[in-house]
Amino acid sequence: MREDEQETAHAFMSDPDTYGTTDTVERIDTHISHLFLAGNRVFKLKRSVRLPYLDFSSPARRLAACETELHLNRRTAPELYLGVRRITAGTNGPEFDGSGELLDAVVEMRRFDQDTLFDSMAQRGALRSSHLDALAHEITALHAKAPVDDDADGVENIASVLRVNAEAFRQSSVFSEADIARLVAAFESALETHAARLDARARAGQVRRGHGDLHLRNICLYEGHVRLFDCLEFNEALATVDVLYDLAFLAMDLWHRDLRREASQVVNRYCDAFGQEDGYVLMPFFMALRAAVRAHVTATQCETAELERDKLSKEARAYFDLAEHLLVPEPAHLLALGGLSGSGKSTLAAALAPDLGRAPGARVIGSDRTRKAMFDTAPDHSLPPEAYSAEVSARVYSAIAARSERLLEDGVTVIADAVHDRADDRARIEAVAAVVGVPFDGVWLQADPEALRGRLKTRDPGASDADANVLADQLARAPKSIDWQTVPTGATVSDSVTAILATVTGGRNQPSRRQ
Repeated sequence: MREDEQETAHAFMSDPDTYGTTDTVERIDTHISHLFLAGNRVFKLKRSVRLPYLDFSSPARRLAACETELHLNRRTAPELYLGVRRITAGTNGPEFDGSGELLDAVVEMRRFDQDTLFDSMAQRGALRSSHLDALAHEITALHAKAPVDDDADGVENIASVLRVNAEAFRQSSVFSEADIARLVAAFESALETHAARLDARARAGQVRRGHGDLHLRNICLYEGHVRLFDCLEFNEALATVDVLYDLAFLAMDLWHRDLRREASQVVNRYCDAFGQEDGYVLMPFFMALRAAVRAHVTATQCETAELERDKLSKEARAYFDLAEHLLVPEPAHLLALGGLSGSGKSTLAAALAPDLGRAPGARVIGSDRTRKAMFDTAPDHSLPPEAYSAEVSARVYSAIAARSERLLEDGVTVIADAVHDRADDRARIEAVAAVVGVPFDGVWLQADPEALRGRLKTRDPGASDADANVLADQLARAPKSIDWQTVPTGATVSDSVTAILATVTGGRNQPSRRQ
């Protein structure tokens, strides 16, 4: 580390005169950067360091890194990233963008309210379902346009991370040799299990240059829009990974904070929009890998920490334990939810998903989103009446069955969310479980007709186009009896979730968190 050479830049960036203000300039230090907060601007200066995974050891290298950071982050947060400023030698001292010798460089950013960070919002309980849907959309858009690594080896891409993890754990004093050996063996076994899938996804173009550091502290709301920022810019290889491994950092971060419903929603919405169901089985493995990375990074911080050593050690252990837990296999299970429009199927599917199957919970396959996808229509846009013909509905139910079968064969727990008021549709989804050989539970959600009508008038429709006329048709043909478990939905969502989990195969006794 040679930060002495940056003393001139530090003094220049810390001087209020540099910005034409009398206000104090606030400075925040990270392990690889210095942030200078002045008025409504933030200036990011790379520290003069050379590490195994980056080299900021010269002004020219730092300038190049700043330019790369600007380019990459403008993909997802163009309003925040304003430009790169060169610090040059001038007649009266350092200046911005002069013609003299290059002394250093900074990224200029627009400052935003720290309360809009998703990290802060999560702590306050302020993350809403709409925020999560918008977040999934932003990640999908990034990945859809991200450059593909055509030469990627799926297994080696992940094996290299496992090797780094194993070595990093051994350099820490937080974990015992027995702990490390056990976790390393579990990861190696999981890698062998998923090798063919990882290689197939790489061949299919799913290894791409993503964000690389996608956690809650790098996501914010800016002027009402979800923005991803501060991507991993300094190491192309570390950020060029399977898109689901990129997503897994966020899913793990939410799961670690016991925001399991939020994790489930983001991953399900991402898969709704971008496909990727062939990789859903990889999510527990990818999340475990992200947790292991956080475990050894946090453990490394313990080595130099004084006041917070015990706190960091406990945090590292929590990540380590999470990684181990996420690698534990769990049998797949199929839960089918049925009920007339307004009975709460989609709401309950979302609430149940985190409590069924392995992290990030069950894959929810809903008839409304399946139908919209068939017509290449956004979930919140209405379809014409012909999209609800008997022929189209038969295709929808067949698609749900086929997708459920593929996921169950992979070992993924599935929740099939559809009206299921016709005996043939119920028989079709039950047959899927029988063919694959997994447990099946069918739950019919029961509500009074007046309650159904009232909910249709007041609810956020989401992906559903159902109205009073649709409900009237359903009521006219509603089955007189049904052999699925009937659960009334007149109480709270939490009560309904508890009732369903108490009856279904593989269900836990209580929801994992508040509903």
